[in-house]
Amino acid sequence: MTIINLSEIFEGVDKNLIVTGVTTDSRKICEGNLFVSLKGENFNGEDFVEESFKKGAVAALVSKNFSRAVDGVIIKVDDTLAAYQKIAGYRRDRFDIPIFAITGSTGKTTTKDLTAAVLSEVGKILKTSANYNNEIGVPMTLLELDESHKAAVVEIGMRGLGQIAQLAKIVKPTVAIVTNVNETHMELLGSIENIAKAKGELVQAIEPGGTVILNVDNPYVADMVKLVKPGVKIITHGIENDADLKADNVVTGEAATDFDMHFKGKVFHFDLPIIGRHNVSNALAAIAAGMTAGLLYPKSQRGLSSFATTKMRFEVIRRDNITIVNDAYNASPASMRAAIKTSAEIYDTRKIAVLGDMFELGDIAEKAHRDIGAYVAKKGFEILITVGELAKFIAAGARDAGMENVFVTDTHEDAAKTLRGFLKANDVILFKASHGMHLEKVIELI
Repeated sequence: MTIINLSEIFEGVDKNLIVTGVTTDSRKICEGNLFVSLKGENFNGEDFVEESFKKGAVAALVSKNFSRAVDGVIIKVDDTLAAYQKIAGYRRDRFDIPIFAITGSTGKTTTKDLTAAVLSEVGKILKTSANYNNEIGVPMTLLELDESHKAAVVEIGMRGLGQIAQLAKIVKPTVAIVTNVNETHMELLGSIENIAKAKGELVQAIEPGGTVILNVDNPYVADMVKLVKPGVKIITHGIENDADLKADNVVTGEAATDFDMHFKGKVFHFDLPIIGRHNVSNALAAIAAGMTAGLLYPKSQRGLSSFATTKMRFEVIRRDNITIVNDAYNASPASMRAAIKTSAEIYDTRKIAVLGDMFELGDIAEKAHRDIGAYVAKKGFEILITVGELAKFIAAGARDAGMENVFVTDTHEDAAKTLRGFLKANDVILFKASHGMHLEKVIELI
């Protein structure tokens, strides 16, 4: 149970004001909680203060201009989000345990889950739920810390320069993992150099005595060694380039990936319960994280074996002699290429791609989508169905590359109808798009 004395955080609060949990969602209020009333473009948490008290909240955090008469303790602050993060930082400071922070353009959530799986060998691990990696989700994770946790794995995303640095001040990670840097968030940051600068803020946050884990196959991440403070240990990993942990002999099957890892002159064989060469890189980061906690082979292998695939992240569904690869949780040009490449390599039957829009690409959006279309054609997919406005450029790119069976649809229903007209036994269908396209609905319809 989370027990917090609010007088230790906010001035002028009664020293006996103790809460047994903190939430920003009035629907999840439990007896004894603090309700934090956040505000956004389309909501105002202050509208639910009275309801939170009726459900058992003992106090509510509100803005300075809150003036309604309510039956409960009100704490007024200049910025409720900043105050929420301050509470989370206070909670994090109560625990002297390893905190692993993960960022990167792609692979964050998979690497988080793999890292938590490896670390589970030392005991109970707190990890970020789903991909709650923003200014609200990161504090939410920290507030779940309790005495039973032996370590925490926190995913950190960003939507601009300075955000990771700000969240890192709250998380105070002892280990940083940067998966890669690619075109995701171009619309927000304008250049891949700015994206690298933003991701590098996590490396800069690690204090002496901590560790930074870097993927040297990505040139932008490899360059982050320049940002590491004196006294911070660096562990590198790679498949293509020499590194402290180097993988080779990568063999991807329909349900698993095998690889050899070279470390200090020795070779260790790993079986990874997910598919794709890109996931070997994520696994190497997790293995490196385990090493910082004293977990060596075979404990790291045992931890990896406990990994369970997150829904819609290269989730393989087999039904009625059809193989569905549901990778529709999110998409960027890099992750789109990885999914197409992996599907092409491991399946030798007819392949169909159902692809949707990739968001936040700014000025490169048209070219990025066209390039994906050309890549689908190059990798031997026989049928392409696109959904969405931007995805029309995927279709155009595929046609320009000589692909014949290309179909443009505007709705989930149209895509499902088109797909049903082609399906036959042993087909493999890849679904991928940014999460906001909800491409999983097409799967439900077929």
